[in-house]
Amino acid sequence: MSGKKQSPGLVESLRLAAVARRFYEQGASKLEIADEFGISRFKVARMLDTARETGIVTVEFRLPAPVDLVLSEEIRSAYRLDRVLVLERAPEPESREVARRKIGSLAARLLTEIVTPGDVIGLSWARSVNAMTEAIESLPKCPVVQLCGVQAGMDMRDRSVETVSRVASVSGGEAYPIFGPLVLPDRRTTETLRRQPGIAETFGQFKNLTKAVVSIGAWKPEESTVYDALDETERSAIAKRGAKAEVSARLFDADGTPMSTGLAHHVLAISAEELLAVPEVIALGYTEPKAEAIDAVLRSGMVSTLITDAAAAVPLLKLAGARPLPS
Repeated sequence: MSGKKQSPGLVESLRLAAVARRFYEQGASKLEIADEFGISRFKVARMLDTARETGIVTVEFRLPAPVDLVLSEEIRSAYRLDRVLVLERAPEPESREVARRKIGSLAARLLTEIVTPGDVIGLSWARSVNAMTEAIESLPKCPVVQLCGVQAGMDMRDRSVETVSRVASVSGGEAYPIFGPLVLPDRRTTETLRRQPGIAETFGQFKNLTKAVVSIGAWKPEESTVYDALDETERSAIAKRGAKAEVSARLFDADGTPMSTGLAHHVLAISAEELLAVPEVIALGYTEPKAEAIDAVLRSGMVSTLITDAAAAVPLLKLAGARPLPS
């Protein structure tokens, strides 16, 4: 195997294996092994290293989910996140729909494990978030809050109102939907709708959020719900101002700085400031075209947990290496 040290002889191999067995299988400390074998604990450490480097000892990680541990840890470290789950690369090319279901399944498993009865959960609209809700089988009782309105023309099955209702029905907690479009024609219409009793009640819950699940969109065709809802003139104008990413209809530049654009005044959505105040944000972002957008959002400091795939993770690591976060 490439990278291994030269294999030791039989006698030395047996000695290395004996030391490794005491440490890895029987749980003896390095000091205990040193006393037993009449060597220093530093020698024990070197022998354990040699046992691994020569293949006498191999280490396997058997996770209960298809996660690439190495990529996950490298990205977590590079962006200083609490958790990163990188979906393993499939042996054969997969459609985006298949990847979406797998990302959603990972998110569902995570949310099921970390939600407590004291939480208030926020959900943004996204097909990956919808896939997550379809995979959730149980949750503690807690309120579920919709973070943004509905994109016009969406199939009812994919709308965030139904997503919030599904999760609330599983949890048994109260649902706070937004019965209104995501993008509105002008500021006056937006302000009028925000004052409607049901919508105002949902917006009032934003300050109470303890966890949120959001999707990362890129400012590109078919990579952002909001991008596709605007006309070409407005898309181009926003792109020229440096927009790279979108989360719950809020835009971010390449440095992760929230952007103030005309769009901010005619969307029904949680504000960037409110998103940044949520204690734990789980972000779903996958596929190679979204790598730059994921990088931008991770630089904002908003995200606690990233769930992505290897296709996005590999270029994401290169972006992190080219522009390391300030110490």
